[in-house]
Amino acid sequence: MDIALSGLHWIYLLFIILIIGFMVFRKDTTILCIAGIFLLGLVSTQSLSHSISGVFNSFIYAIKELLGTILIISIIVSMSRVLTLTGINESMISPFTRLIRTPALAYWVIGILMMIISWFFWPSPAVALLGAVLLPVALRVGLPALGVAAAMNLFGHGIALSGDFVIQGAPKLTADAAGIPVGDVISASVPLVFVMGIVTTAVSFWMLRRDMRSGKLAATPQVTPSASSGPADKAVTLSPSNRLLFAIVIPLLFLADVAAMFVLKLQGGDATALVGGTALLIMLWITLTAHKQDGLAQSTNYLIEGFQFGFRIFGPVIPIAAFFYLGDSAFTEIFGKVLPAGSQGLVNDLGLALAHTVPVNQAVGAVTLTTVGAITGLDGSGFSGISLAGSIAHLFSTAIGSGVATLTALGQIAAIWVGGGTLIPWALIPAAAICGVDPFELARRNLKPVVIGLVVTTIVAMFLM
Repeated sequence: MDIALSGLHWIYLLFIILIIGFMVFRKDTTILCIAGIFLLGLVSTQSLSHSISGVFNSFIYAIKELLGTILIISIIVSMSRVLTLTGINESMISPFTRLIRTPALAYWVIGILMMIISWFFWPSPAVALLGAVLLPVALRVGLPALGVAAAMNLFGHGIALSGDFVIQGAPKLTADAAGIPVGDVISASVPLVFVMGIVTTAVSFWMLRRDMRSGKLAATPQVTPSASSGPADKAVTLSPSNRLLFAIVIPLLFLADVAAMFVLKLQGGDATALVGGTALLIMLWITLTAHKQDGLAQSTNYLIEGFQFGFRIFGPVIPIAAFFYLGDSAFTEIFGKVLPAGSQGLVNDLGLALAHTVPVNQAVGAVTLTTVGAITGLDGSGFSGISLAGSIAHLFSTAIGSGVATLTALGQIAAIWVGGGTLIPWALIPAAAICGVDPFELARRNLKPVVIGLVVTTIVAMFLM
């Protein structure tokens, strides 16, 4: 169904362009996002009170959507703090320091491990599992925390999630929308996923090495994300035998989590919850052992530090997430049913409008599917718009006469690389927070490699149709 673009669509598009421009020039976007939310509410409801309350309600919506991520990060940071202060972290990373001796090895080993784990359990639990153990190793051998975050991000939220070969959640959505078997989408996506992955990670690594050599980027001695100073920020004495015991048991517990995910078929949020619960119990166990009589109070202090860190990291992200969530179902939930009849959400409407205004041939079809996928990924989900990508792929392939599977896979890859966690700042939060880096800086670091990767992948897709 064709939807005539209204003033709301153009306002939303204008603010998207402004927000991206502000990010590129390293300007804060908080006030801009709030202004966008207010103006969208005012135009849609014609009510000053509704538009003002809509700003607050959009923040509540964003926090609800992000709360699971805030919790897992806060708990992992709490655990990391107690591991560091007790010296257990040193004992845990010593075997890896013998295997990972250079920044290059750290980048590729962490990335490949992240990709493999993410194929089976999706990236969020993989970030939590690898970040706590391998971040200190990478920093020790000279890989900056930003490089660790980029590696986990590109290999996990990029390569693994965009292909989704094992869980097959993404290809199922796009295949159903395109009216073709899931196997066709997976087969067509294999060369595109690996072209995108190889180009993007190689460009990112080259930029990383260049900036390290020039001195623009350097590894820091910091081993865990820095929470606020407080009562828990003291040296903690733990006997060598206890340190060794915990250093052995903790990786075994996380390996048990991996086994449980596989046996119980836990994925996504369920897998993340298992990792988060395990990290919380580990933190409590170590705290009670190390602090003895003071363990009850200190466990609370560690949790407070973790939550302070989590909400400090998310503070600048919530306003921009609140704005972009309005591109999907959040708009109706916050401002009521004020969108035009038949609308699929502001972002999807813009994507459909683009698809219906371009000429149809193989080259234009590939470029359009990449663009539509990228636009629908702007809501930070990656998955919300891939059904639209499948529908448009079916439309274009009918006009062209071939290439439905390739176009479907291309749209899926573009949507997930942009929205699934490599360019949208709040989708970058898990990797950025675990590594203690600014998500906006990570988004800027990923921008050039991802854009180059999308261009090359789109060109390759033209020859595969």
